[in-house]
Amino acid sequence: MSRTMAADIKRHTGKEVELSGWVHRLRDLGGVTFLILRDRSGSVQTVWDKLPELTPESVIRVYGTVVENEAAPGGMEVQGKEFTILSQAEGNLPFAVPGDHTRVGIDVLLDNRMLSLRNPKLRSIFTIQSDILDSFARYLRGLGFTEIKSSKLISSGSEGGTGLFPVEYFETQVFLAQSPQLYKQAMVAAGMERVFEIGAAYRAEKHETARHLNEYVSLDVEMGFIESDQELMDLEVGILQAVCSDISEKNPAILEDWGASVPTAQQLSGIPRIPYDRALSLLSDRLDRRVFELTPEGERELCSWAKAEAGIDAVFVHSFPRKKRPFYTFPNGRKTMSFDLLFRGLEITSGGRRINDYSKLTKNIVRSGLDPVDMEDYLSVFRYGCPPHGGFAIGLERLTQQLLGLANIKEASLFPRDRRRIRP
Repeated sequence: MSRTMAADIKRHTGKEVELSGWVHRLRDLGGVTFLILRDRSGSVQTVWDKLPELTPESVIRVYGTVVENEAAPGGMEVQGKEFTILSQAEGNLPFAVPGDHTRVGIDVLLDNRMLSLRNPKLRSIFTIQSDILDSFARYLRGLGFTEIKSSKLISSGSEGGTGLFPVEYFETQVFLAQSPQLYKQAMVAAGMERVFEIGAAYRAEKHETARHLNEYVSLDVEMGFIESDQELMDLEVGILQAVCSDISEKNPAILEDWGASVPTAQQLSGIPRIPYDRALSLLSDRLDRRVFELTPEGERELCSWAKAEAGIDAVFVHSFPRKKRPFYTFPNGRKTMSFDLLFRGLEITSGGRRINDYSKLTKNIVRSGLDPVDMEDYLSVFRYGCPPHGGFAIGLERLTQQLLGLANIKEASLFPRDRRRIRP
């Protein structure tokens, strides 16, 4: 007999099935015991006259007959016949897996990650995340993008060498990559024209907030033969439309469980696009004080403005001043062809058009106070002709956090890494 999943038992009414999973809940009523068995698909009630001594979260295999019972969860249950303990769990669990996870401190949940992820609601975060990854890649492949995987060990930083984690590499020192910037641009120059990468990125920044990680998953895109950053914003809107449509269609129960919703395609197409200077002016008016830069408070306030103006709490801020952007950003007078996407009060994307001319890029490196000699690997990409191009990166954990309304970005990382956490 092959294994039946909990979510599929209705199709086996009146038949014998084999189920395997974890002991989710036990209720001994004296003479009859109800055991809720949980597997990756869901849970099912099983009924027994007698059971061996069991602890919650033990792994079991059962055989029984599927019957209808309106009083049972889902209207179905399994009348148990045979029972095998595959692995007995210790009785001193640090918290009850089926319980309310909001009553357990986040550090306790993260310290016991393999246990906390057995909670169906917490595990559903990564169902959503998996669907984001699938939709992102599928949409871009449909537009002729090639997926790449670049090295995460680099000789120097693509953004000037700050915020890097050093790594001992045989007789020399290398660094963990902040982004695949160099390699994305190199592949555009190599003739691929359109590339994307899903991979880890590392930032040695001493943050301790609910919105920062030192290791995160970056959804990177680079596209050749563009004229401005507006084309990149168009592309990101298309990506988000595909992602949100898929999540809404595949996971309505998860969204309901989290009290979450995703924007519609129409709402996403109406995301306002405002220049950086106008953003500061708007904030100055709304906050009743002079605002000189875009802060986390400002990001939240701009999204509130967009919600009122356009019906979606998201806004593209573009035309950043040159001093606010990396040396490779394409200049447009004193401004740049660059943008951030703020979504529900948090920046989830940064991107823009890049400088593709070797001599202009060299001059801009010097202008930024860097030494072209230290950037030789990067500069070599542009020596032999590179098309006009640009790209952006979406933070996977931040996007997940904002879609589900999670309080802390660490909830959206399987094994988060911050200043103090390097385990499990």
